[in-house]
Amino acid sequence: MQTLHGQCQCGSVRYTVHGTIATLFACHCTECQRQSASAFGMALWVKDPQVQLSGPALAEWTRTTPSGKSMTGRFCPVCGTRLFHQVAFPGAPLSIKPGTLDDTRTLRPVAHIWTASKQPWVQLDPAALQYPGNPPDFAPLVEAWHAQETQA
Repeated sequence: MQTLHGQCQCGSVRYTVHGTIATLFACHCTECQRQSASAFGMALWVKDPQVQLSGPALAEWTRTTPSGKSMTGRFCPVCGTRLFHQVAFPGAPLSIKPGTLDDTRTLRPVAHIWTASKQPWVQLDPAALQYPGNPPDFAPLVEAWHAQETQA
């Protein structure tokens, strides 16, 4: 179990998440580009999360993913910073938007997904896993994260 601390951009919402980090990846799909207002979004998956919040209740928005699942994004109602995503299925990991963490220095994505729609100027680490769309199975991303953690 790890403990992660973070906040929204304006500081109105602070969070603590207890759980097991499963993986960290960058997504280059056009939805993540739009949501992040950048070239890609990032996802830090936490299994069995226990979330503690301080500040106003989070606002949420649910959309349908390309695979047909519902995904809910939760964000600060004051500044709009996206903090979490979670797909609606039993046992789904919590996806923390890792740029909201208090300490991001050691975070390095082990994979890049939806590279078919990545911006042409983005250079990917050749050692990272790469998928043109959604990976058929996320197990290799979890294995890569654990291998990276073991080496650290």
